Amino acid sequence: MKTPHPVCVSALILLAALGLNAETSVRNEKPVVLDSVVVDASKTHTLFMGADISINLDKDLYPVRDVAGTSWVIDINGKDKVVSAKKGPLNLKITPTLKLTEVSATIMGFKKEAAYSFENDPSVLLTRGLSVSAARNADLLAIKANAEHLADTVSNKALGGAAVFASADNQFGDKALALSAKTLPAATHPPKPIPGAMGPPPNPLVDTSLMDGQALAIQLSNQWVQTAANQTTNGNEPIGKLTTEGHDAMEVEFDITSVRPLQNPYIVTMARIKTPGSKPGYVQNHIYARALDPIGTHLTHVHFTEEGFPFEYQLVDFQVHIYDRGVEVATNMAANRVELTREEAFEYVKMEYMSVHKGDTLPAVPVMGRLPAELPTRIAAGKYAETFYVQVNKDGLGREVFSDRLCTQKIEDPFLASVVTGMRFKPALSSGAPVDGVAAVNLTKLQF
Repeated sequence: MKTPHPVCVSALILLAALGLNAETSVRNEKPVVLDSVVVDASKTHTLFMGADISINLDKDLYPVRDVAGTSWVIDINGKDKVVSAKKGPLNLKITPTLKLTEVSATIMGFKKEAAYSFENDPSVLLTRGLSVSAARNADLLAIKANAEHLADTVSNKALGGAAVFASADNQFGDKALALSAKTLPAATHPPKPIPGAMGPPPNPLVDTSLMDGQALAIQLSNQWVQTAANQTTNGNEPIGKLTTEGHDAMEVEFDITSVRPLQNPYIVTMARIKTPGSKPGYVQNHIYARALDPIGTHLTHVHFTEEGFPFEYQLVDFQVHIYDRGVEVATNMAANRVELTREEAFEYVKMEYMSVHKGDTLPAVPVMGRLPAELPTRIAAGKYAETFYVQVNKDGLGREVFSDRLCTQKIEDPFLASVVTGMRFKPALSSGAPVDGVAAVNLTKLQF
């Protein structure tokens, strides 16, 4: 296979960063839908538009490192701090940025639809309404039966004077206690005396009569007769109405898999919405985070309901971002997603590095690598623990390995030479221009 010219590769990467390809830039046609493209096995990296999320807390910005449940986790002085959005609105800073990664997850069967929160769910409200109606109906029947028994006893002449005690519950029972709780404050704090009047004026807050069971039953019956009429009028809805506003949540469901296991994944959704009655062009952001179960080669099913949306919202845009240990993972739903070969990815890294460090003078540093599978075993056995030095040319390719910074003592180790050959470096810079240099490398500290 013929190696592409570096200038051509750089042009392709610039187009990739914009989410285009060479053909669409010439014909000015719509971008190709990436999900329908068969990915070449040589494509090892993914360039995509991701998002860096930080929380503004005490006038400082803290990058999000993890998610616990639906709360954010940030690092403050080396300690994890859980920040919950339930305690109040958070000041989040979200920065869209191009990201390059070897880790990619595949989302399948993605579905999202407007839904109800639990408190606003019609089925929940209906069940609660029916339960309340049944309980109060039982109370009315009990009050009615008690009133009938009381009336029968009081009117029973065969009991003589003993019938008087039938109404004792009005003076000593629960009705008396309820009346005392209602009227005692008013009785112990009477109105101020009126000058020239005999004694204090009557207190309108003190109820001087006790309502018997039959009167109470009639009063409650009248109230619930009207409620029943309301239910009938509104289609048997409890308390006359099921929902007050409409949809106020989003139900999300999909399956996800990843060739490289994700041990601490979490999802962040970013919705742009309109609310009824808002000004034309006014759009709100709704950010939601949720921890996920570990993701591997087998399908993991994800299903949850986001709450906190305004009633009857209109969805304008919806993005899904997957992270693992605070690092974003590319997915087939990522914006401006472009597959790159290892060399194309390296050209992009160098181009970005030099654009950021214009005019700077810097040493070469390792940035990418295809390390041998047996390297971790050898490091665990105590080998390659020391720092060594690699001569790096201006293209970012490693050459010979030395034990000293001045590169006078060459290390003759075929395995170590193969490790260096598989590595790629950010080239040394002199006033912003790439030059030959030396990179210090410690294999125990590399994280590719």
